[in-house]
Amino acid sequence: MLWILIYILFIISNIMSFFVPKRINKAEIYATCLFAYAYGLTADMIFDIHYDFYGYFQKGFQWMGLLGIILYFPSISFLFLNFYPLDKRIDKKALYIILWSLFSVIFEWISLQTDFFYYNGWKLWYSAISYPFIYFVLVINMRIIQRINR
Repeated sequence: MLWILIYILFIISNIMSFFVPKRINKAEIYATCLFAYAYGLTADMIFDIHYDFYGYFQKGFQWMGLLGIILYFPSISFLFLNFYPLDKRIDKKALYIILWSLFSVIFEWISLQTDFFYYNGWKLWYSAISYPFIYFVLVINMRIIQRINR
């Protein structure tokens, strides 16, 4: 039942997403949240269902896992991108991505402790290496959206 803690954290991140001052416009919010959901779901389908490296609760598709994906990927991606230091120097941007990556590794570790998430060959350090790349792709996607909007 500890996994309920994870859903409480998901709900908090969604509430925060609604109430923080918006630094990106509605089209960017919509497009980045939709992209984050598709990006996360695709990665999970490949690494969870196809390769069975990790998963939610137990092997195979889980409705509660899908609910977690729906609640987590868009809200966290929005919060990350909303406060991303677009106009700052590269070192500030890199530090921002590193800090979010650290947050993500810690959150993933907590998810493992609650049995919301499990590993089957995956290692936490794989995620630690992956998160900066994942966040960088989110930034690239938002820059593309901004360019399209102009």
